[in-house]
Amino acid sequence: MSLVEELGTRMRLPVIGAPLFILSNPDLVIAQCRAGIIGAFPALNARPADQLPVWLERITETLAADREADPNAKIAPFAVNQIVHGSNDRLEQDLKVCADYKVPIIITSLRPPHPAIEVARDYGGKVFHDVISVRHAEKAIEAGVDGLIVVCAGAGGHAGTLSPFALVSEIRRFWDGPLVLSGAITRGEHILAAQAMGADFAYMGTRFVASNESNAAPAYKEMVTTSSAKDIVYSNLFTGVHGNYLRGSIENVGLDPDDLPESGKDAMTFGTDREEKKKAWKDIWGAGQGVGNIDSIRPAAEIIDQLDAEYRAAMARLPR
Repeated sequence: MSLVEELGTRMRLPVIGAPLFILSNPDLVIAQCRAGIIGAFPALNARPADQLPVWLERITETLAADREADPNAKIAPFAVNQIVHGSNDRLEQDLKVCADYKVPIIITSLRPPHPAIEVARDYGGKVFHDVISVRHAEKAIEAGVDGLIVVCAGAGGHAGTLSPFALVSEIRRFWDGPLVLSGAITRGEHILAAQAMGADFAYMGTRFVASNESNAAPAYKEMVTTSSAKDIVYSNLFTGVHGNYLRGSIENVGLDPDDLPESGKDAMTFGTDREEKKKAWKDIWGAGQGVGNIDSIRPAAEIIDQLDAEYRAAMARLPR
């Protein structure tokens, strides 16, 4: 059985809830897994570092109890995102904690995923890596990843610029393993479209910002429900890496979304008053171009119910 087939037997929908920096937490991950999609969170969300084993203990024990109570339930596995970058001084220890809890999937970002692959192989975990280009995909495959997450134009937070039609088809020329598509996916028919163009799973982050369980501030959730694609700004000012952000949040900190400078030395911080620099992600809110399809704040389980209904309705509309 392939990895895609193996995961599919435990999932209600072919969806991975993208790890949302600051926003994802055990409540959201557990709700997503219980509803049949893979839930994920960044390891760095567990702060201080000694909270990571606390989070993993709760998630693993809760989902194990759920599976024991109902062996036939579609309770999906979960994933932990690791930032593979020199600035992440927790990486080695956080990977060790993931190994201790045998985290099913590790999602790696920014740099080649060799450290995570070495750790995951020892306990049987799988590694999926974010890519925004064919070159990144080739390097990840050379490193030995189990799956690719193709982050295309319109994705929330750090995102690429290529159309999914272009990038997915090019990668499929040389990669037949698990492929996850990210980029403005907010409805059930979008999940089906991702599969039709060659992806195995859809990657959905913005859709769960406005969930009851996410750690997003009430104003952030509200802005997601009142924004549309025209309100998404693509900039590298805030972190040094290009990403998509809500126009309203940029305006709220006194910056002009239509006249942003390029990133300089102060990536991750911005503003004119150095004593009151605001951290990116806390005040500048990420969102994808599919934000216009989100109009309410709801429990994650209800969101997934709606996605499932939309997905099956889209399947039913296909010609026989």
